[in-house]
Amino acid sequence: MNGEEEKKGFMDWYFKSNLLMRILIGLVLGAIIGLLAGPYILWVQPFGDLFVRLLKMIVVPVIFFSLIVGTASISPKRLGRVGVKIILYYLLTTVFAVAIGLIFTNLLKPGTGLELAAGEAAGKELIRPSIVNTLLAIVPTNPVEALAKGDVLPIIFFAIFFGIGLAVLRESEKEEIKSAANVVFAFSNGAVEVMYRVVGWVLQYAPIGVFALIAVVFAKQGPKVVGPLALATLTVYLALAVHVLLVYGSILRVFGLRLGKFLKMAKEAMITAFVTRSSSGTLPVTMKNAEDMGVPRGIYSFTLPLGATINMDGTCIYQGVCALFVAFAIGRQLAFSEQMIVILTATLASIGTAGVPGAGAIMLLLVLDSVGLPVEPGSAVAAAYAMILGVDAIFDMGRTCINVTGDMVGTAIVAKSEGELDITKWEA
Repeated sequence: MNGEEEKKGFMDWYFKSNLLMRILIGLVLGAIIGLLAGPYILWVQPFGDLFVRLLKMIVVPVIFFSLIVGTASISPKRLGRVGVKIILYYLLTTVFAVAIGLIFTNLLKPGTGLELAAGEAAGKELIRPSIVNTLLAIVPTNPVEALAKGDVLPIIFFAIFFGIGLAVLRESEKEEIKSAANVVFAFSNGAVEVMYRVVGWVLQYAPIGVFALIAVVFAKQGPKVVGPLALATLTVYLALAVHVLLVYGSILRVFGLRLGKFLKMAKEAMITAFVTRSSSGTLPVTMKNAEDMGVPRGIYSFTLPLGATINMDGTCIYQGVCALFVAFAIGRQLAFSEQMIVILTATLASIGTAGVPGAGAIMLLLVLDSVGLPVEPGSAVAAAYAMILGVDAIFDMGRTCINVTGDMVGTAIVAKSEGELDITKWEA
């Protein structure tokens, strides 16, 4: 009996502790040991490369099945006026979010001076496709080939269309078709759950992988990496604040609502999201705040769960900033057309973000890949990516808070546009 208890308790101290805290500890220890040990710590690089390979292994199936289930879960019958309005709002604010993130990053240029890939980037001619060709390439001529190659935008495009078709068939009046569609949906949902479990296992290795990657970076680069990483964090939070004040504030004003009053009524959900770092976990509080704002249950019971699934403004700001941080860190400038691809990829990918453990980091892999910055084992891109992942908990608090805030703003303005918002709540 004692032997069984001892066996059961092996590594409990590791697996039962907070994952994000472990990743942060891995970052700090990697930085310290990398600085102190110098070239003597470079032998740990294969442990970092293993982590990168594990991430690349899971990214395509996670995104593919998540997008199918996410889009197929939206009943076509519910996509009436309220559905169309809230989806347009979510997509529009997501585009603004990534754009704001890119603007601030171009101004502050976090990552500049690291020159992680100064040697390997030299003399390498980068071929930048036109925006028109990029948009045409979104539509895959062979979806299976796109999946095999890991082509990001074609995979997203096909998965969304497949999910919409599946949603329509699930509402079919023909029982045979409806039953077959539900089987496909059940399989996709089961595949998503399997991949979530695999992601959880991979992330348990993340602290070790981050330690190895960061130790190698600091051993090679020294303490000069600290400043750019702090600047990246500052850039993200500045962009988040401007998005709330400028985008959400303007939208509320257009509909005759005040941002100050909104923030006062939404603060409970915003703080909960910041602390828990979970849009889904905050949903009960978000719904309570929406009701306190005077939004009828018939609207917020649809818009808020949908927002927790597809509205990721904070995450998209993070992706825009971090994509450029990685580019600056390796000494590469992203052209305007490539930055437009970042906006497009982050907007489309946001539909499948929710519910995926470590979603922001996984989505960032897609965004980086879409602009020719694949995270390969041993590469400078992988080193810059590891720096971002090491402080992901700090980013995660801010971006989750903004994700939830955006859901509530959209819910309020849709209710107002439908004439169903209790305006007396806003006048008190």
